[in-house]
Formats: sequence, structure tokens, C-alpha cells
Amino acid sequence: MTNRPRILSLRLPLFLALSAGLGALLLGASTTPPPGATPEPPAGPVKPLAPHVPASWKAGQASVVVTPDKFLWMAGYAGRTKPAEGKVQDLYAKALALEDMEGNRVVIVTMDLIGVPPSVRRNVAERTEKAHGLPPANLLLNASHTHSGPQLRSSPVTEKDLENPKIRDSYEFTQALQDKLVHLIGEALGHLEPARLTWGHARCGFAMNRRRNYSLAPEDPNANKAPNPDGPVDHEVPALRVEAEDGTLKSVLFGYACHNTCLGFYNWCGDYAGYAQEYLQANRPGFTAQFLNGCSGDQNPYPRRSGVVPGVTDLELAQQHGRSLANAVEMALTANPRGVTGPIRTAYDEVELTYAKPERPSHSYPVQIIQLGGDVTLVALGSEVVVDYSLRLKKELAGPAAVWVAGYSNDYTGYIPSQRVWKEGGYEAAAGWTEDVEDRIVKKVHALHDQLGKP
Repeated sequence: MTNRPRILSLRLPLFLALSAGLGALLLGASTTPPPGATPEPPAGPVKPLAPHVPASWKAGQASVVVTPDKFLWMAGYAGRTKPAEGKVQDLYAKALALEDMEGNRVVIVTMDLIGVPPSVRRNVAERTEKAHGLPPANLLLNASHTHSGPQLRSSPVTEKDLENPKIRDSYEFTQALQDKLVHLIGEALGHLEPARLTWGHARCGFAMNRRRNYSLAPEDPNANKAPNPDGPVDHEVPALRVEAEDGTLKSVLFGYACHNTCLGFYNWCGDYAGYAQEYLQANRPGFTAQFLNGCSGDQNPYPRRSGVVPGVTDLELAQQHGRSLANAVEMALTANPRGVTGPIRTAYDEVELTYAKPERPSHSYPVQIIQLGGDVTLVALGSEVVVDYSLRLKKELAGPAAVWVAGYSNDYTGYIPSQRVWKEGGYEAAAGWTEDVEDRIVKKVHALHDQLGKP
């Protein structure tokens, strides 16, 4: 496959032009408000959101473009028949480094990519520890799970494999990605400056449970229809606000539990999460927004895809959902802020998940907990965990600290069903795990939480 110029596909000019126009409107690119709108008031002086919270942290941010230089084959949909054809939005990796008063450090890396292959996690963690002295338990890698990004290939390839451009280009991209991530982490650690942290949360409602309603009788006319408006969801939007000593907003780390699958085209794009980050960063020079995907295995954005809403394309829907999420984050940044203190405490371990077919080797599944004092407990689970994990762990770990549960972290090995989903069956249960998969993971979470002690 030749390295074609990175331009938008000529097959989509009107589609992309219209979407770009909507994007400019959503971004607020025009300085002239629409007729009848109330103009924005002049910006006031910078001041801390919560001045009673001490600026006892150090924080550093960094970002890097990870959009492929070539039009690689895309990840996420098995039905892809050709490589990418263009780009409507760059893909990024971003890092937030935090240091508490005792000198403990943690780095959270977010990526507009499909997942985090286990070997990528191991390689980056080992190189980061060697280069920067950061323990592996203090590094979190999370992917947005956009289906408009490149395929990743981290496993060793043969000389014969490298003769296949599809395999070779994906492998070379993944190798280069690891170099970028190690450098990115070092850059964030090198930019540590005094900071104040607050935590807040809001809600956003476009995610729906994409499975059918298994509680309906087989003869019910809706028994085999999806999505399920009554199915479990997690609409919370947690947000960690980072500001300088004088109150200048420096960055936000925010989350939501929903697949990034608005789009079905052949162009690089971060989907709704990419647009949410873009909108949050617009009109804020030097500000970084990072998206941490939640337990989204059975959650989709609705509406999605072109042809569902008359006159509205899939790209416009991604932009609209991105604006909805960005608006929720804006509220989470300011509504009832909770001061976050140290120290940083972390725990990381792996639990063996087994398959129903005994001949299949078990999988070492990562579980990670990051505690920011007694204020925030972040649980990071690997792969595509369904929403039941978040809902359960928030209840079982409830206490003084806010509980934040992320999926798609440090691992990418397909769907991880809860016991409910395992018993119901269906797409998210098809990987073939044994029935105790949820029990094994939750027990490990509790063991690590107990190991750290009460926040």
C-alpha cells in the first residue's frame, strides 16, 4: 500500500463540508452570536474556583498527535473492506502527570485509539520505569475505543508477515506509537508545576444499553429489539479539574461510559469523545482535555449513523453528542467542587481469567486502583467491561471517596461480561469466559482496595 497524501476523500466533499460547518458552529468558531442570542460577557479576572483548597499538588500535561501517516486498515468493525480514505479529525495521545506533597507521582495516559494491547502496556511501563523511575502501578493507559482509528498490531511478526502491507504498516505504527508514549510521559513529568485539584461530576444522557431486553417474553413484539431504553446505564460524568495556583484552568480529566461508534465511515476521527475534547479546548489556549472511557462494553451512543435522523449525518451526530458531553463536563468543572488532597496510593495486579474450553490458555487480566487521598478512588479495568461493573463497584466501594470506574485500561482482549450478561448470552458474552469471570475481577478489586486501606 502506498503512502497516499493525507487529504479528505473526494468522495465525501458535500458530507464533510456540511459537517465542518456544523463543527464550526458547535465549536463557537464564529465571533458573531446568532440572531437573538445573548452575547458572552467580557472575561473576568482569573481566580481559583475553590480558593479554600490548597495548591498542594504538582501537575504536568502533554499531548501528541498519533494520527497515522499512512492510510492503514481501521479498527473496530470486522466488516471493513478497505483501508482508511481520509481524515476529519486528528487522533491524540495525552498525558496528565501528578505529584503529591510526598513526591509520589502518577501518570494517566489517554488515547484516541481502539484499545491498549497487553504488550504495549508492558513495554511502555517497563521503559517508563527505567527512564523516569515511575513504578508500573503508577501508570494508567486508557483508550477511547474509537472505531475510526487504526488497527494495532503489537505481536511479533514474521518476515512473511512483513511482506503483507496491511500487517507491516500496522505493526510499524504500533512500534512507533510506543516510542511516542514513552516520550509523552516524560514530557508531562518534565512540566510539573504547582497545582490545585478539585473533583466534580455531572450527567449526560445519550448512552443507551445496546442489548435487547432479555426479561421480555419470547412472544413479546419487542423481545428481539435493541437498544433497550430500560437497560442498565451509567450516565455519570466524573471530572478531575487541574488549575494553577492563580486559578488558571490547566486541564481536565473526564469520563463517560459509552462506545465511540457514532461513525461508520473510512476517515480518521475521535468520534464523540474526540469532539468533546476539541470543544472543551476551544477558546482555552494552553488547556488540555482528556477522555477516560468507562465501562462501555454494552453501551452505544444514540442516535447513531447516517439515515436515522432525517437530514443528519453520522458525523453530525458525533459532533452533537460531543457537544452534549462537553457541556456536561463544563458543569462538572464548576458545580460543587470537592477539593482533592494527597497522598497518591496505587495498587496493580493481574487476575487469571479462564475460558470455558479448557484447551484455551487463561488470560492475565489487569486491575489497577489509584487513590488521590481520601477524595477520589479510580478503579481501572482492562478491555471491554460492561456497565454492570461500574454500577456494582460504585456501590460496594462507596464511602468518603468518590468512586470512578474506567474500562479499556492497560489491556485489550475483547468483551468482559458480567454474570448477568454471561447468563443472558449474546454478543458481549461470546468470548467464552467461564461463568465466574465477574467474581474473579471484583474479588481482585476488593483485594487491592483492602491492600491500600481506607482512603
